Amino acid sequence: MKNLGVHFLFIVLISLNSFAQKPDKPTSSEIYHNLQKLNFLGTALYVAAHPDDENTNLISYLSNHEHARTVYLSMTRGDGGQNLIGSELRELLGVLRTEELLAARDVDGGEQRFTRANDFGFSKHPNETLRIWDKDKVLSDVVWAIRNIKPDVIINRFDHRTPGSTHGHHTSSAILSMEAFDLANDASAYPEQLKSTSLWQPKRVFFNTSWWFYGSQENFEKADKSNLVKMDVGTYYPDLGLSNNEIAAMARSQHLCQGFGRMTERGTSDEYIEFLKGDKPANNDLFAGINTTWSRVKGGEAVGEILYKIQDNFDFRDPSKHIPDLVRAYQILQKVEDDHWRTLKSKELKNLILECAGIYLEASAESGTTTPGSTAKIRFEAINRSTQNIALKEIDIIGTASKLTPNIGLHNNEEKNFEISFTVPENTNYTSPYWLNEPGTLGTYTVNDQSLIGKPETPAAFMVRFVLNLSGAEIGFDKPVVHRFSKPDKGELYEPFAVLPEVTSKIDEKVLIFATDAFKDIQVKVRAGKDNVSGSVSLDHPSGWTVSPANLSFNIPQKGQEATVTFKVTPPNTDSEGTISPIITVGNRSYDKELVEINYDHVPKQSILLPSEAKVVRMDIQKSGEHIAYIMGAGDMVPESLKQIGYQVHLIDPNDIQKGSLDKYDAVVVGIRAYNVVDALKFKQPLLFDYVKNGGTMIVQYNTAGRWAGQFENIAPYDLTLSSDRVTDENSDVKIVSPGNALMNYPNNIQKSDFDGWVQERGLYFPKSWSPEFTPVISIGDEGESPTEGGLLVAPYGEGHYIYTGLSFFRELPAGVSGAYKLFANMLSIGKSEVKKESNVKG
Repeated sequence: MKNLGVHFLFIVLISLNSFAQKPDKPTSSEIYHNLQKLNFLGTALYVAAHPDDENTNLISYLSNHEHARTVYLSMTRGDGGQNLIGSELRELLGVLRTEELLAARDVDGGEQRFTRANDFGFSKHPNETLRIWDKDKVLSDVVWAIRNIKPDVIINRFDHRTPGSTHGHHTSSAILSMEAFDLANDASAYPEQLKSTSLWQPKRVFFNTSWWFYGSQENFEKADKSNLVKMDVGTYYPDLGLSNNEIAAMARSQHLCQGFGRMTERGTSDEYIEFLKGDKPANNDLFAGINTTWSRVKGGEAVGEILYKIQDNFDFRDPSKHIPDLVRAYQILQKVEDDHWRTLKSKELKNLILECAGIYLEASAESGTTTPGSTAKIRFEAINRSTQNIALKEIDIIGTASKLTPNIGLHNNEEKNFEISFTVPENTNYTSPYWLNEPGTLGTYTVNDQSLIGKPETPAAFMVRFVLNLSGAEIGFDKPVVHRFSKPDKGELYEPFAVLPEVTSKIDEKVLIFATDAFKDIQVKVRAGKDNVSGSVSLDHPSGWTVSPANLSFNIPQKGQEATVTFKVTPPNTDSEGTISPIITVGNRSYDKELVEINYDHVPKQSILLPSEAKVVRMDIQKSGEHIAYIMGAGDMVPESLKQIGYQVHLIDPNDIQKGSLDKYDAVVVGIRAYNVVDALKFKQPLLFDYVKNGGTMIVQYNTAGRWAGQFENIAPYDLTLSSDRVTDENSDVKIVSPGNALMNYPNNIQKSDFDGWVQERGLYFPKSWSPEFTPVISIGDEGESPTEGGLLVAPYGEGHYIYTGLSFFRELPAGVSGAYKLFANMLSIGKSEVKKESNVKG
C-alpha cells in the first residue's frame, strides 16, 4: 500500500486536467474510504462569500477525517475579482471561478453550492452589500440551502459581529448565515419553498476563528478559549497516503486565476472554531450529541447492520465479493420513508456498487456539441471487471424515446459497445450557465426556476440510464452524456456535451470608439452550429446611427466554420453611445447570441451564451503619439481598448528589453499587477527608468502591495509606498486638485463630468505616501472616509514622465467609459507637442 498516495494524486490530477464528469477509477483503499463516508450520517455546511474564502483544511478534515457530507456555500461566484491567467472578467470570471471551486471540491471531497448574489466588487460595509444584493433574496437562498442540505453543523468563515472590519461581502455572509439558522425551521419564512423541500433546524453554528481575528498570535495565545473547539487538521490518512493538509493545499491550488497555487504541507496544524448558537458540544467533537449512525433514520438500522459489517470485514483484494450484500442494503434502503437520506445515500451506495464491481459505464457523443432538432450519435460502453453475475438490461436516454434493450450478460472484463442515433428534441434548452440566461441586477442574478437556485452548474444536457441486474435486483445507474476524444499532445480528454443554437454571432471588439463622424467597417462573425446553414444578418443599432447595407446573406457548409460579413456603421456628428446587436435570421427563426468558450487545462470546457452585442461610442477625443509598448501583467483588455482610439499597441516581453530598445515608443504602459506576476521586471527596471530619463513616458497601473514577483527596491524612480486603500463606489465624488496639470488639459480637457458613468469602482491599491517629486492630480474617497490623492500621480524624471495610477482603467476602458478614454489619452500624450511625434516603429 506504499504507493496509495501516488495513486490518489494521479487520479486527482487526471480528473482535473480533463472534465469533472470523467469516471472515477478508485483503488481499493479509496473504495473503503467511500464506504466510511457512506456509513456516516452527518452533514456540515461551511459558509463564506467568495471562491477562495473557503478553508480547505477544515473542509477536507470534515470530509475525510470525520467522513461527514461537507458542503461549501459561497454567496457569490467571484465575478468582481481579477484574473491572473486570462482576460475573463465579470460574468465570465464567475464561470471560471465556479469551475475552479468544483475542481477544489473534487480534491478535498466536499460539495459546492451558491446563492444568486453577484460579486459586484469590493464593499466596505455589510449595509451596502446587503442593499445591493437585495438581502431578502439572498437570505432566502441561504434558507433554501439549509432546508435542502439539512446540515447538523454550520461553520461561518467570517464574524458577523464585526461589520466594517473586513470586506462587506465577508461579514454579510456570516450575518445571513446567522439569520438563516433560525429561519430555516420557521414555516412562515419563505413558505413557497416548502412545496419542494422541508423545514430544518441545524444543531449548532460556529465561527471559524484564528489568531488573525485577534490581531496577533500573542493576543490569541492569551485569549479565553473556553468557547472554542480545537481540531488538529494536519492528520494523516494511511488509506489515502496523504495528510489532510496536503489534500487541502492541492485543493487550494485549483484557484489558479487568483494565483493561489501553493506547495503542499505536512504536520500538525490546529484549527479553531468558536461556538455561537445552538447546542454547545461538550468536547472537541463538532458532532457530539448528534446521531450520525444509520439508526438516526427510521428503518435505517437494517441498512447499517449490513454496511457496518462490510466495513469491518472489507476485502481489499476483491471488493466485488461485497456486491450481493451491497445490493441487499440498497433494496432495504429504498423502503426507507425519509426522502432526504434515502436519496442521498442511494446515490452514494450505487456509486459504491459500481466501484466494488469495477463496472465502467460511459455515454460518449460523437461530437462535443449538437443543436435542437439535429441527430446526435451516442456510443455506449459497459464493462464488468469482476466475477459477479451482472447483466445489462436497458440503456435509456432520459427524456427521449431512444432506448436499447441489450439484455445481455456482462462477463468478466469483456467490453460491450453499443451505438444509437437520436433526434435532439426541438424544445431542448441550450447549454449555458443558468444564472446568466436572464438579465440580473448589479447585485443579484435572476433565476426563475427555484430548483436551480444554488446548483453549481447547469444540469447535463442529457443523462443516460444503464439498467443492470445485480444479484437478482434491477438498478438504474445514471451517467451524463459527455464527449470523449483524444489529442496527440494531451491524450484522452473529456468535455461536456453541449446543446447550442444552430448559429451564433460575434463582434470581436466589444467597444467601438468613433473619434470622428466617419464610418467604420464593422465585421460580424457568424458561426455554424451544424452543417449547411444559410441565412441573413442585420445589425440593430441606436437612433441617430446608420448601418449599410440593411442586411447581408451568408452560407456556411460545415459545422464549426465561420463566415464574416461587414457593415458600414456611421455615427452621428455629436456625442452619442449605444449598443449594436447582430440579428441572424435562418428560415423563420432569429438568433441573437454569442458563444463564448472558456477552455483551460485545469477545469472543464465551458460554453456560455451571451447577448451578441458591442458598445458604440461617438466622442470627440484627441491624442498625441502613435506607438505604445505594453507589458502585460495579470491580464486585461487595455491594449485592445487603446487600439480603438487609433494607437498602435505593441505587446512586448520584458525579457526582450535591451538598452535603447524602448526609445522608439511614444509611451510604455505596464499592465495591472505586472510587478506581482512578471519575474523579469526586477531585472529590467533600470532600463525602464533609463527610457523615462531619456524622454519617455511610463505608465504603471495598479499592483497589489506586498505581493511582488521579485525583490523591488521601488517600482517608481522616486519613493512610492502602496497600500490596500481603495474607493469602491464608482459614483464617489472626484475633485481635480491640480486643474492646471497637463493630464487634465492636453490634448483633452478633463472635467468632473468625465468621471460619470464609471463601473464597479474608482480604483484600488492606491499609494499611501510618495516623494515630493510626484504631483497628485485628483482626490477621491468613499462616503464617510477621508479622500485620498493617490489615485493618479505624475512625476518628471529626467526628460520624461513617470505616472502611477490605481484608477481601474482595466474595467473602465472595456466598458466604453468615454471619460476614462480621454484621461488615458492624456496620460499617453504627456510631454508631447501638438504635432504628433514621428516614430521609426513599423506598424
